[in-house]
Amino acid sequence: MAMVIKNNLSAQNSLKNLNKNSRALSKSLKKISSGRRITGAMDDSSGFVIAERMVVQLRGLEQSTRNAQNGASLLKTADGAIGSTVDILKCMKERAINAANDSNTDEDRAIMQKEFDQYIDQIDDNALVTFNGQYLTTGTHNSQTRHMFNTLANNNLGNNSLSGTSTTPLTDWVTKSGENLGILSSDRITLSVTWQGTTYAGTYDVGTSSMGDIMTQWYAEMRAKGLNTGWNWHFNYDTYGLDGQWQPVVPPDGKRTDTVAAYLDASNPDAVPAGEEGLRYQLGGFTISVADSTGNIKSNVNRFLDDYHEVIRAQNESKDNAFVFHLGTKANQAIKIGFTDMRAYALALKGEDGTNISICTQVSANAAISVLDNALMKALDEQVKIGATLERLDHTINTLTVASENVQNAESTIRDADMAKEMLDFTKNNVLVQASQSMLAQANQNSSNVLSLLQ
Repeated sequence: MAMVIKNNLSAQNSLKNLNKNSRALSKSLKKISSGRRITGAMDDSSGFVIAERMVVQLRGLEQSTRNAQNGASLLKTADGAIGSTVDILKCMKERAINAANDSNTDEDRAIMQKEFDQYIDQIDDNALVTFNGQYLTTGTHNSQTRHMFNTLANNNLGNNSLSGTSTTPLTDWVTKSGENLGILSSDRITLSVTWQGTTYAGTYDVGTSSMGDIMTQWYAEMRAKGLNTGWNWHFNYDTYGLDGQWQPVVPPDGKRTDTVAAYLDASNPDAVPAGEEGLRYQLGGFTISVADSTGNIKSNVNRFLDDYHEVIRAQNESKDNAFVFHLGTKANQAIKIGFTDMRAYALALKGEDGTNISICTQVSANAAISVLDNALMKALDEQVKIGATLERLDHTINTLTVASENVQNAESTIRDADMAKEMLDFTKNNVLVQASQSMLAQANQNSSNVLSLLQ
């Protein structure tokens, strides 16, 4: 090899290797210090894209988990308020049962009524519960529904109608099994309805009357007392009525039933005006009681008659203002839940003018028991809905957590560095850098040997 001084090829080669090894050492240091095999797109372009997508998905899953947890907190807040209302309704029913007992004087009942009124006020306070400044159970966050009047149904009675009308004599009424109900012509029947916080009750001789005859007498008497609506009584009907989307609600056993609801026939002067079919005209309770000629209550008859319970709840028209909990990384991965109105007015415990249901007399206290039973079912149905959604959210949180762990594991497999391997590479590159530096020094020394020829 010729001895030259203009171009030191050995030194240049050593410098090239030194730079190469320095870059490799720098990469090793970057991977070790970051803990990642892929620190940028230049390390592994396809792997970098996949890993970044997984990071986006992971962050979405973590946010969805927080969304579910926040949603659960909102639901628990509403559930606590409704749970308090349920406890109050239990106490109110206890007081109503007590007031229905004639061992109490009217003065005693008046004292109980004061406690009753406080309970009703507290139910209104419970309905004003908020979460993040939003009222939960005042009906402002209900699902979409049309005006709905409530329906009370009795599934114990048989076909007691002629041509769909209430013309069958009460003495011929039968049970679902076809057995005669046992109403005698000498008996007396009491009919009571609670509407707008007021109980309207009347007692009449059975004789040869049908329920239509009794209702005619009852209407005439109650209109004089201020009742300004009518009732639509269906005998042996194949549906309960219409839901919030005006779709038929069919009894679960598929059998026919007897129902009572607000009257909607526009040709009737007592008809409910259009657009007012909601809470304004809901029936709080409907009670029928039969007693013999001496005034003794006929329990065997009443156990079939006095079973009108709410099967369709009254609601005012509402847009779709239900809460939406977004629980996924894609659009529309969400669940919705709407809260119905849980104020005392919506539970039929008070009228539109603020009149509370009364237990000041034996008759009104007896009627209040049915009203409270229906109110309890409304509150319990709402609790069941919230509880079911809470359980679903709990499963959703578990699913999101597992998905997050799996995505993180996959992202780690692609992006994270094998520290043992990287330390091995670092040691190798470090040694190579030092060797390159030594060889560069040696190559530079070789060029200086030319000076010995000039001496």
